[in-house]
Amino acid sequence: MQLSPAHHDERLTAPRSWWAIAALTGLACALVMLPLGTLPLLAGLVGGTALTGMLVSSYGSARVRVVNGALAAGEARIPVTALGEPVVLDAEEARAWRTYKADTRAFMLLRSYVPTAVRVEVTDPADPTPYVYVSTREPEALAAAIRSARTEAE
Repeated sequence: MQLSPAHHDERLTAPRSWWAIAALTGLACALVMLPLGTLPLLAGLVGGTALTGMLVSSYGSARVRVVNGALAAGEARIPVTALGEPVVLDAEEARAWRTYKADTRAFMLLRSYVPTAVRVEVTDPADPTPYVYVSTREPEALAAAIRSARTEAE
């Protein structure tokens, strides 16, 4: 099956260092339980690692898609007809838009561990959101998919 050029699907996952921290947190929980015996030690190791792993997984992963004429970024679904021209942001420009250039009204799917992003103006006059900022490891592909989906929708 060949996907249309207007299709983009990306999962942003937590960096490996976060998973190492989750494992170390489980080890720390095990050490806290050490004076209580072997079974509590194992329970602390398994429970601490599992809980921290679930937290890393839930926060650390987000999905970015352009499908069926909409940009789906995390929980947001925005029709491409309500979006303007996407702008690819390199690492330096993305950091600027995450910090001093940021508008508090903007929708941001922000993952600080992903250095690049795409910023798209929201052209819907009824929407107070000025732009959408989406962290992505493939900014050119996401921008091309948004452009292609906009062309197909027109």
